Amino acid sequence: MKPLSFREVEITDAFWLREMQLVRETMLPYQWEVLNDRVPGATKSWWMRNMRAAARAVRAKKAGAWQPRYAMPEGMVTQPADENAPEPDRFYGWVFQDSDGYKWVEAVSYQLMRRPDEALRRMAQEAVDAICAAQEEDGYLDTWYTLFGRERAFTNLRDHHELYCFGHLAEAAVAWHQATGQRDLLDAACRFADCIDRRFGPEGVRGCPGHEIAEMALCRLWAETGEKRWLALAGRFIDVRGTKPNVFWLEENARRAAKGQPPLDEDDSRYTYHQANLPLREADEAVGHAVRQMYLLAGMADVARLNGDEALAAACGRLWRSVTEEKMYVTGGVGGTHVGEAFSRAYDLPSDTAYSETCAAVALVFSARRMMQLNGQASCGDVLERALYNTVLAGVSLSGTRFFYVNPLEVDPAACRTDARLGHVKPVRQPWFSCACCPPNAARLISDLPEYIYLAEADRLWVSLYIGSRARVSLGGQPLAVRLDCDLMRGGDVTLTIEEGAAAGEIIFRLPSWSARSAWTLPEGISASEEDGWLRCSGRWQAGMTLRLCLDMTPRALCADPRVRETAGEAAFQMGPLVMCAEEADNGPNLHLLRVDPEAEARPARAAIGGLDLPALRCAGRRLIPDEAAPLYRPWQTGAAAEPAEITLVPYFAWSNRQEGEMRVWLRT
Repeated sequence: MKPLSFREVEITDAFWLREMQLVRETMLPYQWEVLNDRVPGATKSWWMRNMRAAARAVRAKKAGAWQPRYAMPEGMVTQPADENAPEPDRFYGWVFQDSDGYKWVEAVSYQLMRRPDEALRRMAQEAVDAICAAQEEDGYLDTWYTLFGRERAFTNLRDHHELYCFGHLAEAAVAWHQATGQRDLLDAACRFADCIDRRFGPEGVRGCPGHEIAEMALCRLWAETGEKRWLALAGRFIDVRGTKPNVFWLEENARRAAKGQPPLDEDDSRYTYHQANLPLREADEAVGHAVRQMYLLAGMADVARLNGDEALAAACGRLWRSVTEEKMYVTGGVGGTHVGEAFSRAYDLPSDTAYSETCAAVALVFSARRMMQLNGQASCGDVLERALYNTVLAGVSLSGTRFFYVNPLEVDPAACRTDARLGHVKPVRQPWFSCACCPPNAARLISDLPEYIYLAEADRLWVSLYIGSRARVSLGGQPLAVRLDCDLMRGGDVTLTIEEGAAAGEIIFRLPSWSARSAWTLPEGISASEEDGWLRCSGRWQAGMTLRLCLDMTPRALCADPRVRETAGEAAFQMGPLVMCAEEADNGPNLHLLRVDPEAEARPARAAIGGLDLPALRCAGRRLIPDEAAPLYRPWQTGAAAEPAEITLVPYFAWSNRQEGEMRVWLRT
């Protein structure tokens, strides 16, 4: 099963066309200005400045006239004392700051594949030229070490993320090559890959990324270039991770020895945060930093599928179950604690202190598609859809210029301002972040959406997302043009039409878990059967044929597993793929006083938010009336004072687009 390529799919869906246009016309130009530090009031990126400073250093090195001017910092971030007067040729920002611009270039590349845009291309070419100019003669490309001193490169894989930055560079390089046909960035990525392979390949030392993504990026670089070393290097990183002697333990003790400090005992639990506490083929629980874990799972799934590695595939399955059956929010967010931006224990899913980083949801989408390719399970598509329509979309304002890093499921703005335990939660989206991984990550995923709708193999076409689109596919060796008409923001009616061609084979539709009752009408000569969450439609397809599928979008109340302590006795509402929430803008303050009957009918409605006409729900409920004269603790009253209340729910992704206010996904019953 392989995704149909960008050139084979055209999105026609009204909602998603709007989202892609927002990225193209607003998000990407805005982010380019941020990368160049030209947005007043936004945290400075330093990205282009670092690239140009590194390019000057590279030119000076070639002339034999370069010495680092500044000592390497002990931490992972440097900021000027006065941001309006930064010191020349000094790196600023987080150690992994290079990756922000790489993700932006990748997003632009997908947009250029969809439609030429000379202005965007000029911006991207300027970025690509800056990246290539910052590459050293041996292929190394990391502005932190170029400016602070190459002699310590690759000595802190755990924390300093050179391999993470390479991964995003490789992803951008492949997309840029596919969009433009130019090899400038692809050649730069391959030269850096050569540099890494000389260090960590079969003839080099043992090593693996501290922050994963290189594994999946190397698989993609191999697919684009045919260079088998890149797939082998991805496999080597996976094989080395968590095996003894632990590479992070070795490098940590080397740093301690250089400082005259005693060595640490080899305690692998110290590296659980980095998913390096045991060999990956033995892994059975999602642990540590959530984004890293999800990127790692995506890379493991790629390597397992491409190499036919059954033991690695089995580990992928165990990790996937740990994430989706024990550690995933109803919104498709992952990462329950702000401490380390990490997975917590099983079923620990607090609503108000949730971390649920936007990048983690993006990485979950990456993992979901790869797991679906690996095991063919429709439930992977359900998870992909849940994360995409809820947490990924929530990470970006409807205006395209404000962003959430953290995506909680319950917000009280007053508490966010006064309670240090909620310091990571923002009640309104921000113009940028010093650690700005999320905004360009969301941009690149939304821009790449055409590659997530269909999967294809020899005589089968799999419809994994219900997004209106046209596609060209080879079915049983014969070309077929299909049109998928649907709009989940309006209803569950889906129509697949064969526009051109004739071919025999299967067209297979995911039956979403949110559709309690699905019905279909088949064209003559086509048979259908349900199997493991898929509707498999077989026969000879030809131009003019139409298949109709009706998905049940009746609103439904959800409860969490009783082991999720934080939501016991509470209900969340879902309509189609959309998880709904209550906002203060519709329901007034003190949302904790609302009580909803999960067995009562929730009536579909519409809501105007940010210029969009969106689905909404109306539920009959009650609002408790506090007795302000009563003592703090009083005798229990079965019939506490309450008044009828009509509760309005709107899509979670659209919250905080009207005014600052309270928000809750889970309502008390």
